[in-house]
This record gives sequence, structure tokens and C-alpha cells, in this order.
Amino acid sequence: MTPPRVVAIDGAAGSGKSTLARALARELSLPYVNTGWMYRALAAAAVRSNVLPNDVATLLQLTESLRFTLEGTDPVELEVEGYDRDELTSVEVEETVPAVASHEDVRKTMVAKQRDIGKDGAVMEGRDIGRVVFPDAPVKLYLTADPSVRAARRTDERSADGPSVAEALRARDERDAVTNPFDPADAATSIVDTDSLDVEETLAFALKVVGKRAPWLLPDGDA
Repeated sequence: MTPPRVVAIDGAAGSGKSTLARALARELSLPYVNTGWMYRALAAAAVRSNVLPNDVATLLQLTESLRFTLEGTDPVELEVEGYDRDELTSVEVEETVPAVASHEDVRKTMVAKQRDIGKDGAVMEGRDIGRVVFPDAPVKLYLTADPSVRAARRTDERSADGPSVAEALRARDERDAVTNPFDPADAATSIVDTDSLDVEETLAFALKVVGKRAPWLLPDGDA
């Protein structure tokens, strides 16, 4: 069976997943799919409709109502119809995401959608891409970073207060770890410690991994 044209990038918030995934998608001319936006969209839909995060039946209905598309250029990337970045990164959505994402039936539905979106190829980032969504992805990257480094990056991204961001990340790590532990997919996963790597160095490392494990994904088709 031909392996999917998927690069799976997993790791905690602030580890550099989004920056790497978008840059790698450009290099490989593949769509960029941030699966976190999908769960954020569900959380935003729940907030809009005053749906409790433990109301699984209604959450599933909301999940089916969400429209995910691949739009734009350089790179083509996931868009959630009817939701903008400000809403998806709001404090209320941030606080709601772990709860709505904790339900097994919700995650199964999202995984099916993610597989459909990535079936023709993608650089896909999240928390369980290499383990659950595309376990047969030829390239699996797992990004790590010290909590203080992650907090500093998130502060820069959101123009937020450093100490509050650090505390929010710590609390989210604890909640997420219950549902989705921070574990690399398997022995085929390349672990990338981004503490001392800048954006260009992280991308260069990732491209070397692609060249070794899936050279057919490179523009020139070889390593």
C-alpha cells in the first residue's frame, strides 16, 4: 500500500508546531492543516450556542455542522467557515477546548474529518496525528520545548501577559495529558527539541528528515 503523502507534526502548544508546519507545507507544496483549529471551532460553536462542554450529543451535532475547507495559496491551508482567528483564540474558547475535545465520540468524528481532509496529502499538526490520525504517515515529527520557552513564544504570538500565559499553558498541559498524553507516535518518530533552534534551523532539520524518510515528497523528488 502506498503511504499517504502526509507529514505528521505533534507536540504541545508553543513548541513551534504551527510555524514549522506552515513553512514545511510551503517547501513541499502541500496543504497546511492545523487540527487544533477544528477543535477550537467546535469550542467556539459551543460558546456561541450556550452548549455545555459535557453535552456530547449536542457537541456531535455541532461538529457535523462545521464546514472545513482548504483555501488560499502559499500554502493552501485549513479554514473554518464562519469563524475568524480572534474568536478561535479567545480566552473563552481557550478554556473550553480541552473539555469539548475530551470526549471519545467527538474525537472519533474529528479524526474521520481530518483523514478526509488529508487524504490527498498534507502537512498536518496536532496532538495525535502520528499516533491516531495518520499512523502510517511516512514522516512523523514530535516537537518539544521547555515550558518557559513555550510560554514566551505564546506571549509573542498573542501579545498577552507572560505569567498568565505560562499558567494557562501549564493548566492546559495537565488537562490535555489526561485525554491525550504527550507521547511520540513510535520509534519512527523524529523528536525535535526546539529550545535552541530558530525557525530556519528547525525547518532545515525537518527537511532532512523528509529527505531520509520520504524523498518523494521533496520538490526535486530525491534526498
